[in-house]
Amino acid sequence: MTATRPRTELDPRFSAPGATPAAWAEARDALTAAEVFWLSTVRPDGRPHVTPLIAVLVDDALVFTTGARERKARNLAANPRVVLTTGTNALGHGLDIVVEGTARRAREGAFLERVARAYRDKYGDDWAFTPRDGELHHEEGGAASAYAVVPEVAFGFRKGAFSQTRWRFSLEAGDGTA
Repeated sequence: MTATRPRTELDPRFSAPGATPAAWAEARDALTAAEVFWLSTVRPDGRPHVTPLIAVLVDDALVFTTGARERKARNLAANPRVVLTTGTNALGHGLDIVVEGTARRAREGAFLERVARAYRDKYGDDWAFTPRDGELHHEEGGAASAYAVVPEVAFGFRKGAFSQTRWRFSLEAGDGTA
């Protein structure tokens, strides 16, 4: 699935007088540039789990990896609904972003090629993956599954000139996830 151009809404309850909504293009740029994200999943018993990770934006989806035995992989097997967040820990400036969606396992070769290229371009040779058999293989540590999260709804929290933006997406079929 891919996200269509979102409907943008400013929430005046949480925005300074005269504030304007952040553009989705600005949020996409921030997601592309962000080095660290926080992934929130739900354990099978209902308890929340949050972990930092790295991710790339490919074909309008945030993509992260996990090993089959990691907590996040086990959580996703039971409940694929996730939240990814990124931003700054500063109060006076920046744009924090929250993306809600469903993590779908990415297996298609051409998509995984783009993901591998995006990881290397963004994070360097330490994150060089080779797509093979529906997985991303790292020369130092075996295979990882890639999960793509197409935004369903996202929020932007601008700091300094405070504003809260909501982006609502409709989803269309057609990507390399299963």
